[in-house]
Amino acid sequence: MSLIEFLGNHTYRMVFFGTMTIGLVAGALGSFAYLRKQSLISDVISHAALPGTLLAFLTAVVVLGADGRNMIALIIGAVVVGTLAVLFANGVTRVSKIRIDTAMAVSLTVFFGGGMLLMRIISNGAFPGKGGIQDYLFGNASVITIADLTTSITVGALALALMLVFWKEFALRTFDPDHSTVLGFRARTIDTLMFTTIVIATVIGVKAVGLVLMVAFVVTPPAAARQWTRTLPGMVALSGLFGAVGSGVGAYLSIVLGKVPTGPLIVLTLFAIFLVSLLFSPRRSIITRAVSRARARAALKRELLLASAPAEGGLR
Repeated sequence: MSLIEFLGNHTYRMVFFGTMTIGLVAGALGSFAYLRKQSLISDVISHAALPGTLLAFLTAVVVLGADGRNMIALIIGAVVVGTLAVLFANGVTRVSKIRIDTAMAVSLTVFFGGGMLLMRIISNGAFPGKGGIQDYLFGNASVITIADLTTSITVGALALALMLVFWKEFALRTFDPDHSTVLGFRARTIDTLMFTTIVIATVIGVKAVGLVLMVAFVVTPPAAARQWTRTLPGMVALSGLFGAVGSGVGAYLSIVLGKVPTGPLIVLTLFAIFLVSLLFSPRRSIITRAVSRARARAALKRELLLASAPAEGGLR
């Protein structure tokens, strides 16, 4: 199938551009989670997005009598609950001696457990529009509509705009949190804004990719981009590019190859980008480091031989 034929199909086009949008936003904003050594926070967010979307569904259907599958409503619910899960994990670390990895694990299991309980209630209940609600566990890119794509682009652009507006605060809080506090930046406010953007980047992809795999969209592109660049702007831009390209290529291959699930193939494509970066980046790659170590050993050996030569000559 040629690319022109591929883009001429409405369903394929929605999958392609939808996943590229998710990859771009998640990759760019995931850089801050990566640099703060909280990459797995996206796992917390994606699992907390499940009860968030289900609560939004129940609120729309039961309380408001509206369509429970409205994308904007589901995203709002996921963003609110996902942000609460992130703040809970960081709050536990701040007020206790529990480390962030343990706090994230506790937050993930609590919120995900609540989500599974809500899913069982919805599955057993007579709620209109509940069909396909389980797609949020594993995702289904083929169900992306024009309205879903428009919502994802709009919400993703909002998250990227927040990142650009608060760029200085985010950067300073990431690299030197103590200095940012001294300058008068409120740590909790900046953290809330930063994690909210990461939450948005994560939850817009849950419907298409699923909460199980969404963590790869936030973690893998920044890890690959870090191998190629030393600056924050370069890393954010390259990470977004890797996320978009990897998602687009993975979506295209999943359709061209036949009945291959889109989410897993995108994850494998992103991993391939990461592997190439790990092996061949000019400054930080495994091959570059191996060559540098070999050259250093050879230089040291030559120096030792030169240093020992006069001594041996004197003894003779």
